[in-house]
Amino acid sequence: MHYEGPIYRPPSEADSLLIQATIGCPHNQCTFCMVYKNGPKYRVRPVADIKQDMMEAKRAYGLHVRTIFLPAGNTIAMNTKDLADVCRFAWITFPHLERITVYGSSQFIHKKGPDKLRQLANSGLGRIHVGLESGDDVILKDIHKGTHAQEQIEAGTWLMDAGIELSMYVILGIGGRKRTQEHARETARVINEISPDFVRLRTFVPKINTPILDDVLAGRFEMLTPHGILRETKEFLEGLTAKTLLTSDHYTNYINLHGRLSQDRPRLLEEINNALELDESDFRPFFIGTE
Repeated sequence: MHYEGPIYRPPSEADSLLIQATIGCPHNQCTFCMVYKNGPKYRVRPVADIKQDMMEAKRAYGLHVRTIFLPAGNTIAMNTKDLADVCRFAWITFPHLERITVYGSSQFIHKKGPDKLRQLANSGLGRIHVGLESGDDVILKDIHKGTHAQEQIEAGTWLMDAGIELSMYVILGIGGRKRTQEHARETARVINEISPDFVRLRTFVPKINTPILDDVLAGRFEMLTPHGILRETKEFLEGLTAKTLLTSDHYTNYINLHGRLSQDRPRLLEEINNALELDESDFRPFFIGTE
């Protein structure tokens, strides 16, 4: 099998077969993301090469493959016909396959529109991991996300209507001290509009080779302290009404929150309040990410 450039997958795809369908990211402008800043440039692998890798994987792992994740950073941007062809081939090739998953940013999902998303669902694409990051338009503009709240709501709603599972990521602290309340409030609003299957929490960590790290080091971006992150998380959860599974399966987070909303909200808020009783020195120290 063939891989080029950085290969990232969500923690929840740890047991998935990785078949690279695209290389790089077609947007590659987010100020917080270091993954493709030094290349390679975005391109789509030939469908024949993707299928060849699947056949090779079948010979090696065929009966054991239950889930497939198709890297790289924005595979949903593939031509719809080609991605659907790849999905159908995967279902034919692996007899015990249960799910096919990709990364996808809202602007590229939105470009597909409802009809093409239903086409992908009918071809067997089962889940998309989407970096919502924030529901606040000021923050989205500042981090060069390339989308806005209403577009994210429409893209997410179309995915849910198409029957594709939606896993959305929220970056705690991405608005800094300046917009922590707006971030919590507006992100909860957007999540409530979409009601995705999963909400996955990540805590902002500045990373090497990113514009936002320059802002942090120059004092233009004031990061939240551990207590600030916890208070922001608490306000976010208090504003959530969507029925979704909340999880924080990531090394950047200060505490591990996991539960079904809204029935688990009291327990989750209690866990946050208990964490706020701890001294900030009890949490992980500040660090600059390298991966």
